[in-house]
Amino acid sequence: MFDCIVVGAGPAGATAAYHLAKLGRSVLVLEKAALPRYKPCGGGVSPAIAKWFDFDFTPVINNTITKVQYTWKMGDPMETELNMKEPMWMVKRDEFDNYLIEQAQQKGARAKDNTEVKAISPNKGGWQVNTSDGIYEASYLIAADGGRSLLTQLLGLKPRQEFLGATLEVKTAVPADKQKTAYFDFGTLKNGYIWNFPKADGYSLSAGCMRGKTKPDELKKHLTDYAKAFGIDLANSRYSDYSLSLWTENQPLHANRAVIAGEAAGILDPLSGEGIRPSIFTGMKAAEAIDRAIAGDGQALANYTQVIAQEWGSDMVLASRLAGLFYQFPKIAYKFGVKRPTAAQVMAKILCGELRYGDITDYAMQRLKKSLIPGMGN
Repeated sequence: MFDCIVVGAGPAGATAAYHLAKLGRSVLVLEKAALPRYKPCGGGVSPAIAKWFDFDFTPVINNTITKVQYTWKMGDPMETELNMKEPMWMVKRDEFDNYLIEQAQQKGARAKDNTEVKAISPNKGGWQVNTSDGIYEASYLIAADGGRSLLTQLLGLKPRQEFLGATLEVKTAVPADKQKTAYFDFGTLKNGYIWNFPKADGYSLSAGCMRGKTKPDELKKHLTDYAKAFGIDLANSRYSDYSLSLWTENQPLHANRAVIAGEAAGILDPLSGEGIRPSIFTGMKAAEAIDRAIAGDGQALANYTQVIAQEWGSDMVLASRLAGLFYQFPKIAYKFGVKRPTAAQVMAKILCGELRYGDITDYAMQRLKKSLIPGMGN
């Protein structure tokens, strides 16, 4: 009988396991894939996550970005140096996620991969978890099993709205003048954008549709065409598309002796699609809530829902408002929003966790609305 079973070994689940084990709680992480497992993802990580851990991430930082370039349909570029103390990190998700799990194990957490959860049922004082490798029991559950979360459904919580994302990973030589620059292209993809992150041995190109529906074939074509226009040799490449659980509204994130975290909780940024940092944040807060519940706090799990709504959801409301204008009038938004040196710095600081949308939304909304007065076309 464990204090807590965590389902899913991604950033949210691994973080929750790490902090619970550090607090002296017995934890079991169940992961259906073999570890380390491949995860299609751009792999941009804010260095702001470091403050939530007491170990060094250097072993899994594949590259560090010091410059960003924004373009409109591959032209009209705006390039700016990141003037932040800590620029953006690039990671490979198999290495990064596995490193987090290893840190949790060093604190005493147990992890079982190749173990798929089939069903859950309440028992005396906790949960019985039926898996492909036997039955496990725990007093509490953390569902961190991704965007199409089975656990969220089994717990009777509302399924998250799905959007479409894709990643094209390419192993190739990266020219020296491109190794430290992250590229963001707007206008090519309707209701979304393309981002291109250089790694030590190639590129991770990703695309996300933040509004409406896009067919997977169309997304693949856009991403492939972008890569060719960028001059990337696709001879050694791997393409994947997947669902994105963007934040749409505050929802209950707790049930009877259980909480949900990470993409299962639908917490991805609706403007940028950022997911790793908010996933880690929810994993940390989930661990705190479970620890308090074990200690006898009857409101700890309900408070977890409130904490995420206040400390993340409140900012995502503003991100959603900006996204509504940005993706409705992308060319104007690019001209009057993105393509300005100060705006480029602001956007980079939001991606790196140094600014919140609450710090800039009023000004950005006023500027975009004023730009729309002469003509509403895009």
